[in-house]
Amino acid sequence: MDQPAENNVFRQQASDYDSVGSLATNVADGFTLVAVGDLILSRAITENNSPGFGEVAELLQGIDVTFGNLETNIFDSRYFTGSPEAEYGGAYHVSLPVVGPALKAMGFKLVSYANNHTFDWGVEGMRATSRALDQNEIIYAGVGENLSQTGAARFVESPRGRVALVSFATTFTPMSRACNPAGEAPGRPGLNALRLARSVVVAPQMLITLREIRDSLPNYVRDLADDNRVEVAGVTYKAGEKAGYSYEPHPGDVAQILRNLRRGKQFSDFCIATNHGHEPGNWSQEPADYERAFAHSLIDAGADAYIVHGPHQLRGIEIYKGRPIFYSLGNFIMDDLRTPVGADMFDAYGKDERADTDAEVTVAEMASGYATAPGFKDPLFYESVVTSSRFEGNTLVELKLHPIELGHSKRFANRGIPRLAPPAQARSILERLQKLSTPFGTEITIEKDVGIIRW
Repeated sequence: MDQPAENNVFRQQASDYDSVGSLATNVADGFTLVAVGDLILSRAITENNSPGFGEVAELLQGIDVTFGNLETNIFDSRYFTGSPEAEYGGAYHVSLPVVGPALKAMGFKLVSYANNHTFDWGVEGMRATSRALDQNEIIYAGVGENLSQTGAARFVESPRGRVALVSFATTFTPMSRACNPAGEAPGRPGLNALRLARSVVVAPQMLITLREIRDSLPNYVRDLADDNRVEVAGVTYKAGEKAGYSYEPHPGDVAQILRNLRRGKQFSDFCIATNHGHEPGNWSQEPADYERAFAHSLIDAGADAYIVHGPHQLRGIEIYKGRPIFYSLGNFIMDDLRTPVGADMFDAYGKDERADTDAEVTVAEMASGYATAPGFKDPLFYESVVTSSRFEGNTLVELKLHPIELGHSKRFANRGIPRLAPPAQARSILERLQKLSTPFGTEITIEKDVGIIRW
């Protein structure tokens, strides 16, 4: 017997019901994401009338969502009850409380806060910064009182859809990694870490020599030997065609990130995944060897954009399945007038806190660099882009790249604030980005000093 027509309608409606938690992107046409790199700022630059900054700020405003990486701590040292950590991210980044309202005035709605500077000032520095962001209604992800909190997606509402952010870091100080409770042991405040196992890649004949060195050392346990790898004094070496570094992400960390990404997308219309990773080093214009496959896995799991920051310079851009992957967006602001500075930095740079100033320590650090990374004298660290990704039909249709420069040649107290790059410099930045993006199959056209990717 034929079923009534209305029953067929009900069955069709029932079959359309989301009973699994859909991962489909669901933003209205015209949805726009503006993304920039590191936010290293110490003051309310919105109020100092820096030449050209107003034009840059306009690019961030009136947008569905504007994102950046907050790489500083926000507190008033007169009332701060914490202390500088013995482990710090290369410098003690600190900002005045007015930075919170300044970020909001610029247009930032979402920031990542998992990076190697999150715990420069310990747990209290992280908590003070979190309060400053909360007070200014800026959504942040990547930190919390335990690992579950750090990994959870955080959300912001926009007229064209709800946006989720999942934040993690591959570059972090070891003591800043969060953990969950276990039995009677409480959880540990910290950041959402993606641990990487690093190997040094050497020529095959060098591996033979390294194996001889290993075998000659006392207390070597031969039963644990791996013919394809050699570990000497805690450093793992493996053979390869080109000397360098290789990385393997921690499987458990990857699984948790993918789960948190799936959860974030199920509760939102658009999901951003973001990583703070310097690997293989600030000297490299290419991402670490693990990163491309990992980026693809994030998009496959539901991410609508993957944004990397950390190396302080631009790396290439890839469009994968209609989703942008930024392998590094460099610096957006590097207004690094940090004060106070922990005593450890005075020692590290041969300064005396009784005679030398905080500024002199900072200048020494930025000019001389580190054992594994260059200093910030190279103009590349003062050139970047503001990216603007527009979506139609839930797919990227246009990505604009606005070149900026941060005043490399200005005096210390005035450099680091972005302005639109003049024509010759803008073309140079975009041509470099073209070359860096070519290995990913990305074509960038240059129109009136703006880079454009059309999909």
